[in-house]
Amino acid sequence: MVALKPDRLGLDDCADQPLSLCGKSLLAHKSGALYWPAENALIVSDLHFEKGSSFAARGQMLPPYDTRDTLHKLATVIDYYQAATIIALGDSLHDAAAVSRMNSDDRDALRFMQDDREWIWITGNHDPEIDKTLGGHVLSQLTVEGITLRHEPANGAVSHEIAGHLHPAAKIVLHATALRRPCFVSNGLRLVMPAFGAFTGGLNILDSAFEPVFGNDGMAVFMLGQEGVYPIAPRLLQCD
Repeated sequence: MVALKPDRLGLDDCADQPLSLCGKSLLAHKSGALYWPAENALIVSDLHFEKGSSFAARGQMLPPYDTRDTLHKLATVIDYYQAATIIALGDSLHDAAAVSRMNSDDRDALRFMQDDREWIWITGNHDPEIDKTLGGHVLSQLTVEGITLRHEPANGAVSHEIAGHLHPAAKIVLHATALRRPCFVSNGLRLVMPAFGAFTGGLNILDSAFEPVFGNDGMAVFMLGQEGVYPIAPRLLQCD
């Protein structure tokens, strides 16, 4: 398998990549999480717990461990940064019945991660309501230090925003091999995060769905690799 590697001479691969949003210093992690050092906050989007069991109920069989895999990845990145606040930007649950399908061990693991931390669920189109048994605080959106965190990007030329929903992915051709990976995408004023959950897939950032969000302002793309997060020049991006 061809691995995405950084073009950095003399430097080791790193797990995260610094980026700036409206003057705020953030770290994009290879897991798809975003860490805000000044707030000691970890931001994730589109966990889609119980997507596998939802598909199974409709006759499309997927491995039933997506929630557990997502929780394990989330616990790992929480430990990495020792974040005091966790903010989930919507579509944390794949559907309204997801909580009823969650394994009790998975619910216990989630509650354990919430111990001694502030946990905030932002509602999304898949989860307009969050069951109280999942703990934490539930909000439709949150503004921190002038930055609004919400699930769906607002329409029009908006700044000071971190959102999810679109599941951005970038495609490039490297050494005659096509690579397609989730990515962070930003214009310095707003940022769209990759989907964090298992089985979530991604939408190519050259798709027309991103035009209302970024228009002609240009995009900075940070592609998730096996060992780190790598800036990708927009001229290298390929359509599907």
